[in-house]
Amino acid sequence: MTSIIYIARDIERALGQVPEGDYYIVTNKTPYAEEIKIAHPHNIFLIDSKEILDTYELLTNAEVQEIIARLNGGLLVFKNNIHIEQLCKEKNWKLLNPSAKLSDKVENKISQIEWLGELASLLPPHKILEVKDIFWDKKPFVLQWSHGHTGEGTVLVKDENELNELKKKFPYREARVTDYINGPMLTVNIVVTKTVILLGNISYQITGMLPFTTNPFSTIGNDWSLPHTILTEAQIKDFEAIAEKVAQKMQKDGWLGLFGIDVIYDSERDSLHLIEINARQPASTTFESELQNIIRSHSVGGITTFEAHLLSLTDGKVPASLIPINDGAQIIQRVTGKEIDADVKGLIENGNKVIIYNNITPNADLLRIQTTRGIMKTHNKFNERGKKILEGLLV
Repeated sequence: MTSIIYIARDIERALGQVPEGDYYIVTNKTPYAEEIKIAHPHNIFLIDSKEILDTYELLTNAEVQEIIARLNGGLLVFKNNIHIEQLCKEKNWKLLNPSAKLSDKVENKISQIEWLGELASLLPPHKILEVKDIFWDKKPFVLQWSHGHTGEGTVLVKDENELNELKKKFPYREARVTDYINGPMLTVNIVVTKTVILLGNISYQITGMLPFTTNPFSTIGNDWSLPHTILTEAQIKDFEAIAEKVAQKMQKDGWLGLFGIDVIYDSERDSLHLIEINARQPASTTFESELQNIIRSHSVGGITTFEAHLLSLTDGKVPASLIPINDGAQIIQRVTGKEIDADVKGLIENGNKVIIYNNITPNADLLRIQTTRGIMKTHNKFNERGKKILEGLLV
């Protein structure tokens, strides 16, 4: 494997691999990042700035550019974009991430339909319309703009008044209009190489729950213990078939490395629908890989999802086996505008890992709480461990 320099706004995104040997991390100086650096002083570089720098701002920082020149490795970022790609081209840096153009085409809710082609049938019934041409059909529907982040590009339209307000604000904006499906969301991280496709471990996607977020479509966590409770073995095979079809198309178009899909289970019609394609390293990858490392410590063979990601981007040989997990969860308290007086000490004493962020932007990560056991009893309902976490946020 070539030397890899992960440029990360938040160090947590890059910690799927222990920062040692030829793997380096350049990130913002935060209390959590400083804590990690103590154990890995030679492989972590912290940039001290008045404000948290995003990935592009880090790459334009003179200190970061000097580190890149000194280490002379391939660059990896959490999510590529055309600005990062152009800068790397100008500086003659080797960017390991797949094409930003392909990533955008796949993630964009409008262009995604054309990209999927016949696979668009995996989506719920949908139309692409200008907002002025959407008519109220006396039933709720989901409206999605071409781009969004953590659910912010998605609107549940519940009545005609809400639709009319959108028509006034954005009459000529194109949107994807989809039937509303009420049901649990499940997600999987997938690694694509030139020769093989590796499906990670399916997790239940915790979405839109108070007080963790005020956005009903915002992803706030994952629980790897719940999928086999929600889905039958036959439904899990159907889920995997959807993942395989999308992955084969990504592979055909030259994608390498990680991406993820979200799938919703419609319990009323007993069917699964593709909802989202995240053409980047999904945010749950790091913790999935940490859980896999715990399993590996008990002499289970295979590699982690993050390790497979790095190997696929550096032409390394990827064994066709990811470590299976069926337990563990993480949940994120997002910035909501309401003061959160979290009992961090109590959460840690109860066996949780707590990561604190310096973010102030609405809906950004504020706290990340991780545990090796599941926290959900069923869809939208916490088990006893989950309830104790909730109590730790409502002190």
